[in-house]
Amino acid sequence: MLSIAYEAFYQVASHLSFSKAADALYISQPAVSKQIKKLEGELGVPLFERRGSSILLTASGEKLLYYLKQARHIQKQMESDLDIIKTALRAKGELRIGASTTLSLYVLPKVLSLFRKKWPEIKITLINRNTENVLIALRDGDIDLAVVEDRQEGSGVHYEFFMHDRVIPICSSQSPYAGKPISLAELKDIPLAMREIGSGTLSAWSRQLNQLEIQAADLNIKARLGGTEALKNFLIEDTAIGFLSPLAIKREMELGLLSEVNIPELIAERELSFVTRTGETLTGVARDFIKEAKSYYNS
Repeated sequence: MLSIAYEAFYQVASHLSFSKAADALYISQPAVSKQIKKLEGELGVPLFERRGSSILLTASGEKLLYYLKQARHIQKQMESDLDIIKTALRAKGELRIGASTTLSLYVLPKVLSLFRKKWPEIKITLINRNTENVLIALRDGDIDLAVVEDRQEGSGVHYEFFMHDRVIPICSSQSPYAGKPISLAELKDIPLAMREIGSGTLSAWSRQLNQLEIQAADLNIKARLGGTEALKNFLIEDTAIGFLSPLAIKREMELGLLSEVNIPELIAERELSFVTRTGETLTGVARDFIKEAKSYYNS
């Protein structure tokens, strides 16, 4: 906390008036003058220049005012953060989150653990559905916040950027396509395994196909599997090529079970997003969860 002498200086410097500073501090004008003289004595420099009935800051006074503005800003931030911590420790309630598969399984658990330690009395509910069904749950009021892999057209929801991601072609390390350059023309004859309709991963991949003017009907899609884990396990055992986020296959890549396929044109960039109902003000708990997630993954 700033001492009364520094507060007195700040008020006089801000108003260039001893009387207005006294009013702001609820003390007498002589008391303000006494604090300024005390501070000038401690610092060994004059802080104000008197010109008749008016006063001006000296060069030393301007420099001190500059640093005090920074100090007051830091003090306010400190008080605000400490208040949030106190509130978090006492707060009760529930945060209902809906997230698509990649986020539920591979991204949010770390954030949820950090968040639970900060808000120990808040009950956390996380539902895992594909992007389409998560957005339905949000619109129906079943959840407070959605976190999805792909933006879908529709009214009534607001998207907020979370983090960047990709969807890449992969296959079993034992597949004949592992590490082999494949052209788009060759891809049309290769067996493919895809996520189910409504998946954010499938949407990102399909959007990339549209940009390349390739129709899904032209491809050799042999299997559609509901859920990332099902698709991963299928690809490990099969020779087909699939498309998933690196976030979802990190462990399998490290163990040498899955390999990226060399099809540069079919790497789809995408943004993962937080989604809320349009016009609805988020609770402090939900807003802090978003802040925690962004800080963890974007620092």
